[in-house]
Amino acid sequence: MIGAMRERVVAACDGASKGNPGPAGWAWVVADASESPVRWEAGPLGKATNNVAELTALERLLTATDPDVPLEIRMDSQYAMKAVTTWLPGWKRNGWKTSGGKPVANQDLVVRIDELLDGRSVEFRYVPAHQVDGDRLNDFADRAASQAATVQEPAGSGLGSPEPPPAPDTPAKAPRSRSRGGAASRTTKASSRTIKAKFPGRCQCGRSYAAGESIAKNDGGWGHPECRTAETV
Repeated sequence: MIGAMRERVVAACDGASKGNPGPAGWAWVVADASESPVRWEAGPLGKATNNVAELTALERLLTATDPDVPLEIRMDSQYAMKAVTTWLPGWKRNGWKTSGGKPVANQDLVVRIDELLDGRSVEFRYVPAHQVDGDRLNDFADRAASQAATVQEPAGSGLGSPEPPPAPDTPAKAPRSRSRGGAASRTTKASSRTIKAKFPGRCQCGRSYAAGESIAKNDGGWGHPECRTAETV
């Protein structure tokens, strides 16, 4: 068990799906006293949705941590967080049916998470994804889940794996200024035009964005500014 002899454990978890549904992966990371990533695990899920990947990441984190030690979990998935903190009590009262009478999606995972949460102290903290100065634990879990989804292989500190690399759908460098017939320069100009999201949503890359987060117009709608740059340049 992780977290023995600790007054409080700070952790993050995340899931990724390349296509939603598509090749998916999950990851969790636990911090040391200075909130630096110290232990982590990631794994593949084959073809799955983002929601399944995010719930699986939470289930694996809860399984891997000591239920007797208070736990803070940082997540960028509003769906997974609301599923277990807001909607779950009503689902249970309704016999695992939604307010519309439909079966709860991913019920097996939600039931398992409910069992793991029973009797333990867990604080959920929402952190926006893909921020320049964002939460380092969430960023670590995001990268690890993305790598697991891409390569479909397990990884983690227990396996001696190196720190996960930047996600392949996140550009490492700014777009080149050289254009082909002016197309690239026009794209850069369009990419720099962002607005603040009025409501949370999901980018075409499969990752969610929060209300108040900067978003840009992508080919498939609104999403992360870096996804516009990565896809069109």
